Amino acid sequence: MFEPTARADVLALRASEIREIANAGMEREDILVFWVGESDQPTPMFIREATAKALMDGQTYYTHNLGRTDLREALQGYLGRLHGRPFGMDRLAISNSGVNALMLVSQAVISPGDKVVVTAPVWPNVVEIPRILSAKMQTVALDRAQGRWRLDLDKLMDALTPDTKALFLNSPNNPTGWTLAAEDRAAILERCRKYGIWLIADDVYERLYFGSRLAAPSFLELADPEDRLVSTNTFSKAWRMTGWRMGWMVMPPKLTASMGVVIEYNTSCAPDFIQTGAIAALNDGEASIAELRAELMSQRDLVLSGLRELPGVEAVEPEGGMYAFFRLEGRGGSMALAKDMVAKAALGVAPGSAFGPEGEGWLRWCFAHRPEKNLEGLRRLREYLGS
Repeated sequence: MFEPTARADVLALRASEIREIANAGMEREDILVFWVGESDQPTPMFIREATAKALMDGQTYYTHNLGRTDLREALQGYLGRLHGRPFGMDRLAISNSGVNALMLVSQAVISPGDKVVVTAPVWPNVVEIPRILSAKMQTVALDRAQGRWRLDLDKLMDALTPDTKALFLNSPNNPTGWTLAAEDRAAILERCRKYGIWLIADDVYERLYFGSRLAAPSFLELADPEDRLVSTNTFSKAWRMTGWRMGWMVMPPKLTASMGVVIEYNTSCAPDFIQTGAIAALNDGEASIAELRAELMSQRDLVLSGLRELPGVEAVEPEGGMYAFFRLEGRGGSMALAKDMVAKAALGVAPGSAFGPEGEGWLRWCFAHRPEKNLEGLRRLREYLGS
């Protein structure tokens, strides 16, 4: 008798350890939750109002596979303002979330047995999505130097061989906050051009960057339209729209028609009325993004200083994102530690092992919360360590 199970590559996927730790404390009302990557403030009112009006006006029908024309026009204008160069409409597609964009581009360019390279630690979906498609994954570990995470460019170049099909880069990075140095972009792009490697930039945190620029350094500022570059992005983080499930892709024009077909056989299209909310976000959201960025920088400083005051704690400075990645000296495996903190301190953080073996021993704290919540979390951690 044949077993009614999924195929071997799916059975081999890692279950989300973020979900595992959440399940351990989800039903407890006393838990302070820092394990998920989202702000504790709702989506800005102007986005909600525009979307609610569209819904009540009856915008509930199918739309174009690639997204409504007016939304892609708004995205075209937004990208041009942000990156200082034009982007043709024939390069843009709307997806049902950022993670959906990663799945779509993977389905479009990755075949079973392909070698895929990714820098790590990293959000587990980035590694597991190519594995669903039976790709062979190779990780390049980030290093720590002078209080920051860094990429050893030589190690990455050694991994980018002629048999590499795709490179996934998440910068600013979840969970570490590492951000690719602007001067490293040209070398990486040139290596990908040389070997025909698809460069898939997971740019979800590009607006949550703590440097002097409006956004983190981007390959979109260097690449030609015909390069094998796809930038995937989302409305979730910068516009506080995690529950809306809306994202986008920027790609070579020759890929766009095929992407429309892939979208058709996945979700057909993004919801009509939510696309109206996305237009409002792109056209009128800069003040809201600036406010969020200022809040994050303030809470980053609060949480990091609080962590660093505790004995045996190492907390590395993030250059972007919304996370403090830290470790407690001599405290053992990160999953066991995170579960113990839930049980004994009612404190919920994500285990570093959720982001691959490169993150083992570390913990991730999402600091995109009101200061009183972060301060109470620090107090509970202090008591936990003291006990």
